[in-house]
Parts: sequence; structure tokens; C-alpha cells
Amino acid sequence: MRHLPMRHLPTAARHLLGAVLFVFGLNGFLSFIPAPAPAPGAGGTFLAALAATGYLMTLVKAVEVAVGVLLLADRFVPFALILFAPVAVNIALYHVALDPTVPGVAVALLMLALEVFLLVAYRRYYAPLTEARATPVA
Repeated sequence: MRHLPMRHLPTAARHLLGAVLFVFGLNGFLSFIPAPAPAPGAGGTFLAALAATGYLMTLVKAVEVAVGVLLLADRFVPFALILFAPVAVNIALYHVALDPTVPGVAVALLMLALEVFLLVAYRRYYAPLTEARATPVA
């Protein structure tokens, strides 16, 4: 059995995360995957409130599609990862705190793990963001 060389792991992770984001983001617009039953309790209330805003879930799904396309196309990957970071954290926290069903938590934690792995893999691109006293370009 052949093993995936370590240098290919970021590419595999990028493709997997990109595909998941593209498919689930697009599903938010086209509904080709049947929606599960609404989450009971606080999870359902939270999602209903997001949907009631009229724009927030559309924005989240648009970000997922855009980030998925960028990751799959291998374009602007560090930017795409930064754009998706708050969404990934919120998806994981929602599933852990408000809707701890096994499949949901597993997918959410997998997405968060892929996000963190890729942020570490592309860490050199984030070094300028850690400047304590950045000065604007004149």
C-alpha cells in the first residue's frame, strides 16, 4: 500500500475542505441535499434567528462557496483561509454547544481541524499580520 507523502497533505486538506465548503455552501442556495429536521432547543432557535435576519445565512453560504472555489482553484489560499476562520469557529461551536449530534459535530470538527492545519501550513503568509506597530504605506 502506498502512503501519501507528507508534502501532499496540505494539497489534500485544501481539496477536501474546498469540496466540503463548495458543496454545502451551494446547497444553501440550491437545496439539492435534503435538510435535516430542525435542531431542538437552543440550536433550532439560534438557526431560526439567523435565518430571520434575511441576510446572514445567505452571507455565510456565499462565503462558503467563494472560499471553496478559491481553495479548489488554489488561488488566494491564505486570504480564503482567513475569510473562513470565523465561520469555521462558529460552525464548530454551534455543533459542540447547541446541537451536539454525532454527525454534525464530526463534520464541524473535521472542518475546523482542516482549517487549522491549513493555517499552520500557510503560516509564513501571516507573519506580517503579527506586526505590533504597523505603519501605513505613504
